[in-house]
Amino acid sequence: MISFEQMSAVLNAMPDPAFLFSRSGKYVAVFGGRDKRYYHDGSGLVGLYIADLIETEKANWFIGKIEEALDSRKLLIEEYELSNKDVKGLPDEGPQEPIWFEGRIQALDFLVDGDEVVLWVASNISERHKLEIKLRELSDTDQLTGIFNRRKLEHELSMHFETFSRYSTPTSILMFDLDNLKQVNDHFGHHVGDQAIRTMTDVCQSQLRKNDSVCRFGGDEFIVVLPNTELENAVQFSERLMEHFKQGLESFRKGGTNVSVSIGVTTIMPTDQTYQDTLKRVDGALYTAKKNGKNRIVTA
Repeated sequence: MISFEQMSAVLNAMPDPAFLFSRSGKYVAVFGGRDKRYYHDGSGLVGLYIADLIETEKANWFIGKIEEALDSRKLLIEEYELSNKDVKGLPDEGPQEPIWFEGRIQALDFLVDGDEVVLWVASNISERHKLEIKLRELSDTDQLTGIFNRRKLEHELSMHFETFSRYSTPTSILMFDLDNLKQVNDHFGHHVGDQAIRTMTDVCQSQLRKNDSVCRFGGDEFIVVLPNTELENAVQFSERLMEHFKQGLESFRKGGTNVSVSIGVTTIMPTDQTYQDTLKRVDGALYTAKKNGKNRIVTA
């Protein structure tokens, strides 16, 4: 049978640190943390309390998780961040990026000095967290333009529709595309057509407010979402955008090409059952603009 000394040696050899915490957040024991790339010696923490080291809000979060593990007797797995601003006594001009951890918290079936305790194993997952963020950005981003793609748009519209349904907060939507893109592609090549699409993106982004968003819906078709914007204000924004498009696309009007932009505008309405109803309506407005001669704004 393994001895107490051998078990202690095993625990202390773990690359990730393992803490024994009491219900009140006292460091009862510290094991492991041998991966010196990420962790410092934690033996000096024994006898201190989380609240001695961590700012109040974050300390309360730790205590809450300890209590949850003790009361539920279930394994908790939590991802959390720690930065210099969370630790008492550290200067604010520390590392810009927080360190991300995965904590595995399990109540133990014995007392230490009469106190209930949990085992908290903390693993540094900062690199994994960065990768997950990057993958998420790639899944939400259009490769040609660098703006949101259709997948991200549908998530955004779903949230705005829910906000409208609950609080009647207005959200207006623009759908626009490039008139006569085929002429540009045929005369100058698809790489010039791609440049025109990127130019539209740059012009649009330069006019958006902080909370507005734009996505490439497909091909040369874009959608702009304008939160907290009534239809009248959305039309005014469209008119300004149209003027900037005319200026930005001037260099593509050569060799007989007639490059312009058509825009459809609508707003979420009480009769809409889902955001798809709003999309269908703005798509119809854009279709009407194209049908009636292009280079115009149509509301619906």
